Amino acid sequence: MDHNKINSTRNIYLKMKTLEEARELLFKEIDTGPKNADETVDVTNAVNRVLSGPIYARLSSPGFHSAAMDGAAVKAETTFGASEANPQTLEIGTEAVFVNTGHVLPRHTDAVIMIEDIGITDENTIRIEAPSFPWQNVRRMGEDMVSTELLFPRHHRITPYCIGALISGGISEVRVIKKPNLLFLPTGPELVDYRKVGKELAPGQVIESNTHVLGKMAEKYGAEYTHRDILPDDPELIRQAVKKAADSEDFDMILIVGGSSAGSEDFAREVIASVGRVMVHGVAMMPGKPTVIGEINGKPAFGIPGYPVSAIMAFEQFAVPLISSMLGQPEPDHEMIEVEPTKKIAGKLGMEQFIRVKLGRVGQRVVATPLPRGAGTITSLTEADGIIRIPTEKEGLRENEKTPARLLKTRDSVENTIVAVGSHDNTLDVIADMIRAESGRFTLSSSHVGSMGGLMAVKNGLCHFAGSHLLDENDGSYNISYIRRYLPDTPVRLVRLAEREQGLITTAGNPKNLSGIHDLAKEDILFINRQGGSGTRVLLDYHLRRSGIDPDSISGYEKEEYTHMAVAAAVLGQSADAGMGILAAAKALGLDFVPVTTESYDLVIPEAFFHTDRIKLLLEVIRSEAFGEKLGAMGGYHTQNTGKIVWKSS
Repeated sequence: MDHNKINSTRNIYLKMKTLEEARELLFKEIDTGPKNADETVDVTNAVNRVLSGPIYARLSSPGFHSAAMDGAAVKAETTFGASEANPQTLEIGTEAVFVNTGHVLPRHTDAVIMIEDIGITDENTIRIEAPSFPWQNVRRMGEDMVSTELLFPRHHRITPYCIGALISGGISEVRVIKKPNLLFLPTGPELVDYRKVGKELAPGQVIESNTHVLGKMAEKYGAEYTHRDILPDDPELIRQAVKKAADSEDFDMILIVGGSSAGSEDFAREVIASVGRVMVHGVAMMPGKPTVIGEINGKPAFGIPGYPVSAIMAFEQFAVPLISSMLGQPEPDHEMIEVEPTKKIAGKLGMEQFIRVKLGRVGQRVVATPLPRGAGTITSLTEADGIIRIPTEKEGLRENEKTPARLLKTRDSVENTIVAVGSHDNTLDVIADMIRAESGRFTLSSSHVGSMGGLMAVKNGLCHFAGSHLLDENDGSYNISYIRRYLPDTPVRLVRLAEREQGLITTAGNPKNLSGIHDLAKEDILFINRQGGSGTRVLLDYHLRRSGIDPDSISGYEKEEYTHMAVAAAVLGQSADAGMGILAAAKALGLDFVPVTTESYDLVIPEAFFHTDRIKLLLEVIRSEAFGEKLGAMGGYHTQNTGKIVWKSS
């Protein structure tokens, strides 16, 4: 290939491999074992470093026989025969010497009698009523370690505990394997350095965060990293940067971040091929499919996808194992837990999938609620408690099908999660924060599947409570008739969270002059809807029927979002002129609001959980004065009934 010319034609995935095949090929084709390069570091700076060779003690510890207790040092055989019936007296200074813990054991003594077992007869003698045995209450020389003894073998990772052993053994410096140095090359004209971002981003601009996230992940696993300034999509500039890094002894791995997909301006594959060789272009995994794996001058080189979750997954599956191998370490061992999905999770035959989920124990089960799958939604990882892996040969997982999940948080946090499923409301974030402030034990995890989805979760025992605001068109009440219909055998209590203002969220200034639901049928109005089964959708359809408006006449009626904030964001981003939602969401993003009604938003709490510590804490929070003040500041909420039990199953 002409190294000075790279075609910019659209890529195809030339060498798609399964995840297992790609990993096997990577480790087969590239020497990734520990190299001889090492360095000397002060022992106090060696935590998390990996020894390049064995370490032997220079000194014994302790270096002398010492007293393990306060008392009197004696020659054990002089005490034989002592008893309560036949106490013995010992002369201080010749037969017994008073010592404190840690003192050098006097010559010709080999035991210590504890001070509480000694009777003082006079200033020259002591009385004992039990014999000692050799080395009783004594730390013998070399008890901890003996000079020349092996302390740690090569490739041992140093922990804080190890530092104590090393220092006690007379070790002041250690030889450790040099940290692998990863070079990150962020590419793309749309990227902006986070330090150069003004008040707003121009349309199409994206803040570059991947190299910082991946770099800190590299540090976590024992490597170090360097990242260059953002490179434009100029293949020759990228090629030069890659070649310079490949020729340098400073870098052990090269990662082109972005530019690995099948787009016409993604140059990672061509660049790597122009200066080395490409082994894999495309991995049968989602997220992370566009990953490119290559080799340049014996060094691994990657094209890492630009979407954040794809980038993280690709890095975890390929770069992290390489880092471990370069340090002579096994791959990180992730804690697993058995979970049950709250709903069916679709898979794709031939494609390994990593599903981010929220977890929480409800009764005897740990339930898993899937988060959005989008490869660009970094919050699907920050909010996730675990990851479910669906192998290539499975089409998905059934609801309640037991499956292992990799824990991203501690097991205790999962056990102490309050699981909320149902309608979205901005106050749930407030409640979550206040619960954390009030308790170091419990956390709140909420999944937004709509009011009907919440009731079904209660029915199936998949949550501790559900948020609901389902309007009964016959009498104007909320939730009770639906609970009677769908939860006849599940005792629950209905607790009022708040009354809230529902209406039309519109662009700031309301340029289309919307005044109510009847305006949604106008030809120039583009609408954004909530999902079927949500209380907001039920409310909208009720008002459409009252106004005699056919939903098919509304442009955008079929386009759905799952939260009020997502609706508000769609309006803010000008992909819609209006959407049905709460005043608090409009106010949060500086949008206009056309009131339609005041509705009741309630918490449906199963009787089985109502008296548990977690629900008691939840109720304390929402009944607090501080919570009422926060709702008042958000706007659109009425709290006179907040925290009241408004209905109970008979």
